[in-house]
Amino acid sequence: MSSFAADTDFSFGKFGFFCNQIALSLCPLVGPPSGIEPQCYSRNIEMGSLLIFEPATLVIHLIALFMTGIMIYHIKTKYTAVGRKEIVMFFYMYFVTIVFEFLTISGIVQTAHSAYPYFAAAHISMIITTLWCLLLNGFVGFQWAEDGTKTSLWSIRISSLVIWGISFFINIATFKGMAGFSQASPTPLFLIYFVFGAAFILIYVLLQIVLVVQTLDDRWPLGDILFGFAFFVVGRIFEFVLSQKICDMAKHYVDGMFFGTICSLLAVMMVYKYWDSITKEDLEFSVGGKSNVWEIKDPLLSDDGLAAMGRDDGNRGYENRY
Repeated sequence: MSSFAADTDFSFGKFGFFCNQIALSLCPLVGPPSGIEPQCYSRNIEMGSLLIFEPATLVIHLIALFMTGIMIYHIKTKYTAVGRKEIVMFFYMYFVTIVFEFLTISGIVQTAHSAYPYFAAAHISMIITTLWCLLLNGFVGFQWAEDGTKTSLWSIRISSLVIWGISFFINIATFKGMAGFSQASPTPLFLIYFVFGAAFILIYVLLQIVLVVQTLDDRWPLGDILFGFAFFVVGRIFEFVLSQKICDMAKHYVDGMFFGTICSLLAVMMVYKYWDSITKEDLEFSVGGKSNVWEIKDPLLSDDGLAAMGRDDGNRGYENRY
């Protein structure tokens, strides 16, 4: 077996197997000094003097940004929904993650540029931080702290900032070979990217299953969360198992990253649908509610009451009109 084939076999702590399938943002920065390239990848297009990689996937990225903006808008209009401020942070982080992925995967920030390792490190850190924020949102429904309070919000913000900082340090130290970290042996980066990320998602799903079973009479939200998890898993299969086959069959027009990005977007949309299905807005206190939800409770202020007062004493019943 050749050394190249050995490097691309699955080995815990190494990215050769995964980077052999798709061009992750970290692939040019791990393994051998020249990085790792996929065996098959989608065609690039030339725009002026700039080569744009993964053009079909970039279209999905733009759609993802648009859809995320819509979801953020709808979340912010549910003024009294439980966990509104907490869950919207997850979607903000996902939005930023897509922006970093757009810049690194497309080649807009070129791999040869000195800034590329920092963009790649920020991208990976945003992925882990976004999943961490999702995990913490899994505890909101259990009311460990009242939602919307400073305790709830700042615990997510501060811990997410810490997770991002730790992840960014490990990423950039691995890429640069600093502080005992090595590009040739990126095991800590592997643990953060795959093991911790998968654990955050799995724990979140299990928490939501427990929440729905124990506290809700309606079981339909289970379908939302399970569909979201299924989309995520299928997306990773497209990227890390089927990408090369898809690329060959599609004659390099698309690869597994295209379908993986679609599945990731669908998974995030199912997270929104799940949250929306388990939260009910109190329309009595919602400024965005219909204008006719208010009722006149005092019979003296109703039309019949005013008419009766007018019959009793002329215009005396209207002396307090504005």
